[in-house]
Amino acid sequence: MSPKDRSPGDWMRMLEQAGYVADESLAGMVRLAVALERPLLLEGPAGSGKTSLADAVARALQKPLVRLQCFEGLDASQALYDWNYHKQMVDLARGDAQNVFTEAYLLERPLMRALRSSGGCVLLIDEVDRADEGFEALLLEVLADYRITVPEWGTVTAREPPVVFLTSNRTRPLSDALRRRSLYTYVDWPDPERECAIVRKQIPGLEDEAVRRIVRAVQMLRGWDLLKPPGVAETLDWARAFELDGRWSEAWIHRTIGCVIKEFLDIQAVTSRIPELLDGT
Repeated sequence: MSPKDRSPGDWMRMLEQAGYVADESLAGMVRLAVALERPLLLEGPAGSGKTSLADAVARALQKPLVRLQCFEGLDASQALYDWNYHKQMVDLARGDAQNVFTEAYLLERPLMRALRSSGGCVLLIDEVDRADEGFEALLLEVLADYRITVPEWGTVTAREPPVVFLTSNRTRPLSDALRRRSLYTYVDWPDPERECAIVRKQIPGLEDEAVRRIVRAVQMLRGWDLLKPPGVAETLDWARAFELDGRWSEAWIHRTIGCVIKEFLDIQAVTSRIPELLDGT
């Protein structure tokens, strides 16, 4: 089936088969990004499932996932390409090469690897808000026509444009140019029903009552103004811990609270309120 012929419902089923539970709105934006060959910018709190969505799309499309993890100071040599200078110098010294700016000396970085992927791929540009504005400008040039020019070698154009996802935790504002270039959706925490569905999908052996208790407790924790509220991955860790040796009690919550709370000050704040988690009030 052509990507343009798939409905949001088709994408919901494809993503669920790949292990990701998406609502119709999110599945609809994924459909548009694939069909229109436009990058999809995913914003939302850390741990809400942005990165795992790109991974699930790659599995659903049966394409490799190429990931570029962004950080402060990221530059072209780390994102696009670099030259194997050591090999160039050795071969020149030995007289084994006349031209050291050929494919044999090229070091592919994630963006170049994505463009040169023979059957297409899913490109995840993760936490783009951690990189600086200069990198955003470089990124816009690549995403404009899926092309990279290497001055010493030539121009690389994507044989098949990658499916591009950009994620942001909103640690800094992104440029208007990048937002205009991309489709956009906000990935918030899942509601209780969808988070229960996620846990059931990932841990099918867990009793339904345990799933509801764990999800209800995690959703309460997210409303407690913590420094690092627990994400979906933490919910799954806690559910796996319960499956291992769980009995819903104050002692068990004390013993396993490190599955969902990862900051000392948050631990102190939560410990005094464990009875509230136990009762779901």
